[in-house]
Amino acid sequence: MPTKTITYLLDPLCGWCYGASPVLQQLGRHPGMRLELAPTGLFAGQGGRTLDAAFADYAWANDMRIEKLTGQRFTPEYRTRVLGKLGSRFDSAATTLALTAVLRTAPQRELEALKVLQEARYVHALDTGDMAVVAQLLRGMELDAAADLLLADDAQLSAANAARLIKAQGLKQAFGAQGVPALIVTDDKGSRLLRGNSLYGS
Repeated sequence: MPTKTITYLLDPLCGWCYGASPVLQQLGRHPGMRLELAPTGLFAGQGGRTLDAAFADYAWANDMRIEKLTGQRFTPEYRTRVLGKLGSRFDSAATTLALTAVLRTAPQRELEALKVLQEARYVHALDTGDMAVVAQLLRGMELDAAADLLLADDAQLSAANAARLIKAQGLKQAFGAQGVPALIVTDDKGSRLLRGNSLYGS
């Protein structure tokens, strides 16, 4: 039986969350821990923005810091085809909804899906703001039920996703997390916040 529950506050478009992926994958496999993903919607919908040159330059500089610190790859193709697509939306709504669809259909694979969605953007330079692209990625993982749900404009999925974001935002506020990534660790001593910088390194 897991002795700790780790709630992972994240956004699929957060470069620092991608940088933390190797450590999160290890935590997800740890027999003494139960990992729960908690997307906050930081860059989803109203939190998104239109990509302009200034933001693209800022994002790439930040990405290079993350790569240097964590070893996670940000490819030149990503810089050209994703950050170079000025006027497109920087919006995590599709990937956030996809995670909720996976949670509802194959919950044991949600962390794996997050990794695939992150690498699709930062390594393979795919537009993960596009619902059809995200659905195709899920199908590539044989998560067809999640892909079907994602494309069905399902009211129950939308409601579950909205409730999930509200819950994560509430946790973020209650524990004073300044941003994402962050972890809330719950064990027999209670719950406490671990800030994101604890996720880079060993």
